[in-house]
Amino acid sequence: MSTVDPHRVVLTGENPFIKISEKDGDPLTTDASFWRVIFSPAGPGHVLYIKSELTEDQWRIFSDNIAMARWLQGSIQGILNPATADTAIQVIDAEFSQSGDMRDFWTEEIVSADEEISMTWYDIGDPLLVHTDPTTNPKRPVGVCTVLIPAAGTRLTINGVQAKGEAWPREREGRPFSTSCLAFSESWTEPR
Repeated sequence: MSTVDPHRVVLTGENPFIKISEKDGDPLTTDASFWRVIFSPAGPGHVLYIKSELTEDQWRIFSDNIAMARWLQGSIQGILNPATADTAIQVIDAEFSQSGDMRDFWTEEIVSADEEISMTWYDIGDPLLVHTDPTTNPKRPVGVCTVLIPAAGTRLTINGVQAKGEAWPREREGRPFSTSCLAFSESWTEPR
């Protein structure tokens, strides 16, 4: 049996996310998908796709590589959340940094000319290694091999104002999970 995945690798990087609501099962008050991309057809870089009561419930995109942000919209991010595929959404130039130790907490900082966004994950759970094949679901023609690290606690602020809501516990194939996770060591594939 081959140890090499037969599919074409199209992206390697990280994709931590925060999905919070005020009550479990309520509509999301914040949906934030952060990407730190090491390899893609449009090069490396960072991008944040965010919709929150803090953005007046409108999608906003922050990036240091507009070509990569647009490529993600037309591929993986647009498949994961079709609302983010709209290329009429302006891409705002931003700088990115991170801090922390994922055993305790992890923070991503996004700074544009007008906004400072801070995303923090804490109360970190046990990692799960997930591997999906791009040929098994026609509605999602990409595969991924990723380490998902659930976070029971999250905090997202824009210019010091904290987003309403919290992460909620979930289960994934019998393992503790969350509506908010760190997703590291992530590689996405598509059929050759």
